Amino acid sequence: MTDPTDTAGETGGPLAPGAARGRSGDGGLSAVLGDLRAVDGALYAAVAATPTPTLDRALRRLSHAADHSKLSLGIAAVLASAGARPRRAAGVGLGAVALTSAAANLLGKRLVRRARPDREGARVTVDRYVPMPASASFPSGHTACAVAFATAVGVVLPVAAVPLGALAGAVGYSRVHTGVHYPGDVAAGAVLGIAGAAAALAAAAASPVPGVRSVYAPPRAPAAPHG
Repeated sequence: MTDPTDTAGETGGPLAPGAARGRSGDGGLSAVLGDLRAVDGALYAAVAATPTPTLDRALRRLSHAADHSKLSLGIAAVLASAGARPRRAAGVGLGAVALTSAAANLLGKRLVRRARPDREGARVTVDRYVPMPASASFPSGHTACAVAFATAVGVVLPVAAVPLGALAGAVGYSRVHTGVHYPGDVAAGAVLGIAGAAAALAAAAASPVPGVRSVYAPPRAPAAPHG
């Protein structure tokens, strides 16, 4: 089975064949990138070739629901009406989404410029199709924002960590299942999302507003007894 290609018939981005081979000065780095490209393409092709008619519609709808972080916004609205601590969790979660979205779209996609997969060439069934975005493929913005929201909310509201983490994982997989991202794009998006959540939590903990700072700052260790 051949590797997925872009709409011009060639693989693109830093994991493309030309990027991994043909630069004599890169040596071992070229070999590593070539191996990563091969694994990434093989995983994408394996997902595309696996019939899953029962899952196709559900994952297509999930992928749609995560457009423009609508899913996270809806969950945040529910949390905001559930009490003080869930409201604070929603706030830092949305902050993490904003930071992560900016990093993914203004930095990651513009710097890497990886071409989107060729769904037709990989024979992704049309039952899975969602609109193919015009932006670059790397990293997955849907995954990055979903992971950022789940991570930030889960730190402030631990009871939500597992369900939101599972939902974020499903969003990431749905982007590969629907054929609009390579698995490597999703993995990079997840890493970026965790970083964005950490930045949002750190910013909240350093807030000059005492009430906000006390919520997000880590608890202090108890003082040692005298004597």
